[in-house]
Amino acid sequence: MLKLLRGAFIAAALTTGLSAMLAIAVSTGSSAAASDQEIALVLRAGGLVIVLRHGATFPDQADTDPLNFDNIAAQRNLNDKGKTLAKQFGDALRQVGVPVGKVYTSKYNRGYETAVLAGFKNIEKTADLTEGGPVVSPNEKNRRAEAFRALLATLPQPGTDTVLVTHYPNIIAALGKDWFDVKEGEASIFRRRMAATNCWRAFKWMNGPASPLLPARSDNG
Repeated sequence: MLKLLRGAFIAAALTTGLSAMLAIAVSTGSSAAASDQEIALVLRAGGLVIVLRHGATFPDQADTDPLNFDNIAAQRNLNDKGKTLAKQFGDALRQVGVPVGKVYTSKYNRGYETAVLAGFKNIEKTADLTEGGPVVSPNEKNRRAEAFRALLATLPQPGTDTVLVTHYPNIIAALGKDWFDVKEGEASIFRRRMAATNCWRAFKWMNGPASPLLPARSDNG
């Protein structure tokens, strides 16, 4: 079962001037504040699914050829801010040793490019995370929402975190109205709920060598 929370652990990852900030909910039997070391251990241990709306795009562009994903010029694409912060987002994860494993993205270039610029490997494009728009039937949109939720419920490969890069309509369809204000570049992080844990706590992480919230990875991992 997935614990889907909103608000307490949602943070702007690529849309803020902070370069990259995540808020992650982790299961715990205590309401005490998480220490830096606890935060680092959870992030590095894997087992999380990161849902990322693609980075910032040009607001004057539209997808005018939605049946041809190779026609990148006819799509709404990342702007300079989206490209820069996508790279910083990936750099921040690597700085603290977050073990990104499998990465699934939309077939639209703005989703795929977000993952590529972040420096992720093992990237797979999938219709399951691709915005449908008016050219996709209601049945297919429902199937994609179910497939999205199935990806969320799939345990990552041992010792890694899975990343899903997708779109606003897909997030709303799969996760519901609580995500109505999800912004471009915003990340939501999920962890499977274990039977023995009933409480959740939130904490935030910010990249940067002087970050007070999370220490850099040591040689001991």
